[in-house]
Amino acid sequence: MATTVSSRLIGRRAVLALTVVVLHALVLWALQSGLLRRPVEVIVPVAMLSEAIQPPAPKVVPPPPAPVPAPVKPQPLAQKPQPAPPPPLAAIADPTPAPTAPTGAIDPPPAPPVAVPVAPVALAAPSAPSAPPAPPAPPAPKVELPSSDADYLQNPKPPYPPISKRLGEQGKVVVRVLINTQGTAERGEIKRSSGFERLDQTALSTVLRWRYVPGRRAGVPETMWFDVPINFVLE
Repeated sequence: MATTVSSRLIGRRAVLALTVVVLHALVLWALQSGLLRRPVEVIVPVAMLSEAIQPPAPKVVPPPPAPVPAPVKPQPLAQKPQPAPPPPLAAIADPTPAPTAPTGAIDPPPAPPVAVPVAPVALAAPSAPSAPPAPPAPPAPKVELPSSDADYLQNPKPPYPPISKRLGEQGKVVVRVLINTQGTAERGEIKRSSGFERLDQTALSTVLRWRYVPGRRAGVPETMWFDVPINFVLE
């Protein structure tokens, strides 16, 4: 196998060498017979012409000159204000009287009257009719507070606690009671204390058992709060 490969390489090299020898022989024969002179003669002038024609050199533009600074003008000094000239003296009146117009002279015609435009007077717009006065507010309904002083109620006086008598306790108690439309007390509370707990509780329990005339609003019974004062005084 190696012998076959080496024989193939030797054959290719022999063919290449033979081809080179044949090409050299043809070139020599062409030179001797004059076939290559014409191409040489044609090609040489073209090479010389290409060398002779050269592109023109770029024109160099000189840089613009630097601007010359303008000279600085010196500022003039401030001038001192000149004094104002004195006012001229009044001209002396000429004593000679002015010539009067000759008698019988014709007076110039009077100037024609000039018409003065009169601005139109704006008429006042009629005032809008005033709104009718509001009707007076209805009077507040009459309120009648409850009462416990009616004779037919027969409310007993609160008893004086014996211990308070011995201890000398006395004072005024104000009980606030809610009176319903039937004239009975629904609930009560101490609005003002006498300073003694026994007197306050005695007044509260007594007032809650009383009968009352119910309060009224516009003649109609209504549940209202009512203050009942109770005085405890030692005799």
